[in-house]
Amino acid sequence: MHHQPLAADFSTNVYHGGAPDGLKEYLFDQWEKVQRYPEVLAESLTKKIAKHYNFDNDQVLVTNGSTESIYLIAQAFKMKRTAIVVPAFAEYEDACRMFGHQISFISWELLHTALQVEYDLLYICNPNNPTGAVVPDIEQLIAQYPQLIFVVDEAFIEFTFAVPSLLKLTEKYSNLVVMRSMTKVYAIPGLRLGYIVAHPMLTRLFRANKLPWSVNTMALDAGHFIFDHFEQLQLPLASLLADKAVFVEQLSATTLTVLDSNTHFFLAEASFGTARELKQFLLNHFNILIRDAANFRGLSERHLRIATLSPAKNNLLTNALAEWRPI
Repeated sequence: MHHQPLAADFSTNVYHGGAPDGLKEYLFDQWEKVQRYPEVLAESLTKKIAKHYNFDNDQVLVTNGSTESIYLIAQAFKMKRTAIVVPAFAEYEDACRMFGHQISFISWELLHTALQVEYDLLYICNPNNPTGAVVPDIEQLIAQYPQLIFVVDEAFIEFTFAVPSLLKLTEKYSNLVVMRSMTKVYAIPGLRLGYIVAHPMLTRLFRANKLPWSVNTMALDAGHFIFDHFEQLQLPLASLLADKAVFVEQLSATTLTVLDSNTHFFLAEASFGTARELKQFLLNHFNILIRDAANFRGLSERHLRIATLSPAKNNLLTNALAEWRPI
């Protein structure tokens, strides 16, 4: 096992700037609350999120991270015919298998041409993990296929300027489910917090399967803190993407081929050796971690995912890659 602290961790696409100022102190002040049960269904945070976006309360369901959202949706539509746009986060497939879906995979490039009427459900991550690509015109598809339920994962929507959130469209279309994560952009993945926004008819289905008290007190209080200070806590996205542009340019001069992305994270391809070998090399010699992306359906053993960190850390990777020789 690798125990010494990493010099740089490019493997996670959680924001590198850390949790919002004041959140830790605020949560420590709430500590006494852990002696009681949290709200059964996160009622007060549900109200706060609904009010923030001007939704009815019953359009919003607060969850224990996007993972709970993914499994609740898969459970509500068990045994259905489901298409997953790939390459994709493995959790959609895992959740659908658990609940007996008939799964098909649609390649990202073919989304507009390969969509068929025979699916019941479509999972798409926008912007996509692991590629950082975006689908600009999902609304056109949602309107075109009213009998198909679109499950759009917006876990990384705060990390792009390329597409707006589809949250507002949930009022217009009853075949759209939007999943939002609060852990990536606020750098609190250990707390597990997210929410689903959809037509009340759909959220009712998801709520029917939800375990009581699934969102813990600390996560709920983090959610309250974030929505109470929403404007002050926005990500410095322009500067993050400016750092990314410099980073990508530096990496392009190495043996990696960097693929286009609309987010702070992106895929690259090793021009020799495999991503697994490169990952080991960087870990052993430089204590740097990257994400071997070979296990994403639709990618090869040469694909790796890299997230933009601070310019100083980004330089560590660029310099380390200059030493990379196949084993």
